[in-house]
Amino acid sequence: MSRPQATQTTRKKRANGVESRQRILDATVEIAGERGYEGTSIAAVSAKCGLPASSIYWHFKDKDDLIAAVIERSFETWLAAVELPGEETGTPLERVTVMAANVARSLVDAPDFLRLGLMLALERRPTEPRGRTVFLQVRDVAAQKIAEVTGTVFPELDEDAMRTLTTYAVAGADGLFVHREIHGDTVDLVALFELHAQAVCDAAGRLAAGREG
Repeated sequence: MSRPQATQTTRKKRANGVESRQRILDATVEIAGERGYEGTSIAAVSAKCGLPASSIYWHFKDKDDLIAAVIERSFETWLAAVELPGEETGTPLERVTVMAANVARSLVDAPDFLRLGLMLALERRPTEPRGRTVFLQVRDVAAQKIAEVTGTVFPELDEDAMRTLTTYAVAGADGLFVHREIHGDTVDLVALFELHAQAVCDAAGRLAAGREG
């Protein structure tokens, strides 16, 4: 085989491998969304994606590794989609509302990391699944991104107050997301996040006043 042919063959194999991996992850998302962590199995994923179990094990060590990969991929998609406001003009409320609405839209489009991650985070097991560990790590990254933006919007807050505000903002977002998961598409997540933005701004004002006092 000539070098150009060998290169072309290698690229084709690599492309097929990437496609297979995406099919496996897509199938896992569907199954885990319906059955949860316990109901997800390599056999079920194999049946859903049409690839043999050996192909799945070629890409992933076990089910836990597979779930962790789903969370990582979904988080990367969410992070790429969410648009956090810069230091443009506008009142703090306007800027936080824009940020909240963007986060809500991105969660509607790429919710899998949060949906699966919350399932794992709320469970307690003798051996912690890698998927739970990955979720807590990417959750920290998301919180840091939000903290960076809120730090520019509310520069008067000290480090402790900013940590409290970020915790409150993320916890409220979790609750609104879970509410939509329970009640479905009839819930306007963007509108609820915009309302949450008002509460975050009010909380920032109280924290700042407490610091001054």
